[in-house]
Amino acid sequence: MGAPIMHLACLLIFSLCCSNFALAQRTPTISYISQEQIKDIGGTVELVCSVLYASDYPVLWMKVDRYRQSDPLPISTGSSLIIRDSRFAIRTDQQSSTYTLQIKDIQETDAGYYQCQVIISINNKISAEVELQVRRPPVISDNSTRSIVVSEGQPVRLECYANGWPIPRISWRRENNAILPTGGSIYKGNVMRIAQIRKEDRGTYYCVAENGVEKGVRRNIAVEVEFAPVITVPRPRLGQALQYDMDLECHVEAYPPPAIVWVKDDIQLSNNQHYSISHFATADEFTDTTIRVITVEKRQYGQYVCKAANKLGTAEKQVELFETIIPICPPACGTGRYAGGADAITTSVALVFISAILVLFHRNFNSRH
Repeated sequence: MGAPIMHLACLLIFSLCCSNFALAQRTPTISYISQEQIKDIGGTVELVCSVLYASDYPVLWMKVDRYRQSDPLPISTGSSLIIRDSRFAIRTDQQSSTYTLQIKDIQETDAGYYQCQVIISINNKISAEVELQVRRPPVISDNSTRSIVVSEGQPVRLECYANGWPIPRISWRRENNAILPTGGSIYKGNVMRIAQIRKEDRGTYYCVAENGVEKGVRRNIAVEVEFAPVITVPRPRLGQALQYDMDLECHVEAYPPPAIVWVKDDIQLSNNQHYSISHFATADEFTDTTIRVITVEKRQYGQYVCKAANKLGTAEKQVELFETIIPICPPACGTGRYAGGADAITTSVALVFISAILVLFHRNFNSRH
């Protein structure tokens, strides 16, 4: 009696297993979905989805947004396209239950996730998805630094971001491959920080974005550093004979451009019959200033002060003009070299020396009598 019962129990178990196996086999499944696709703009891609036991169920291709910023976009159902776009085509193979979505002339907006769905019921579906990535050249974002003005000694943060695929790499350079404040000629990263900027750090910086698609792109970033004036004097002491012109010079480095004055005996000098003042800006930060003492008189010998001031500070330097017997050329003979070339210079120099000799003779003669 025991053996027949065991035999019947085995048959029941076997029947249940076969029934469950047949039921599982009838449940639709997605047996294959294409792997991630990376394509160039203008190219063609084919996305393949193979299903099992789905002949009685709708099979759809959808474009979905993983971040749910927009609703899913139905593209096809079965062998029919839903969207009206000649770039899209659907191809089906009934024997293998394969649904192939083709996209031609790929555009940047085609990038995203494509989902193969099998609708089992209103509240039940199975799906698998594949990502289409479209190679795009880098484009530097608007939230990147365009230019900056900062005072000397302050910290600086230069930012550069770029869109594109693959994700662009960002590097920094300076004009003429000058050394960066961070050291070296290249810095890699979206953000370059300068702990304390110096006036020597001012200039043009390049943000370069590259991802291997076409040529990289570059943005020029102007970095202006505001600093107090710095004055240098090429010749602190200058001599000239009476009744001759003499030029006194100062080189001023400052930003913003400073106000520049010349002072003697605590009196600010101006253009008149005794003085001619000129300023010549060689760049935004550099100014050469010259005061010409016209037909030097005794009272015009002494200390001249070149002063420069901007919102960050002031600076001053002295230039001494002292008396000589022999005139200094130029500027004493400066007009001659433009008027008549080498002969004029020779003549002018000769006249200067003759004048000096006459002055010495006159003084010696007066001292004897």
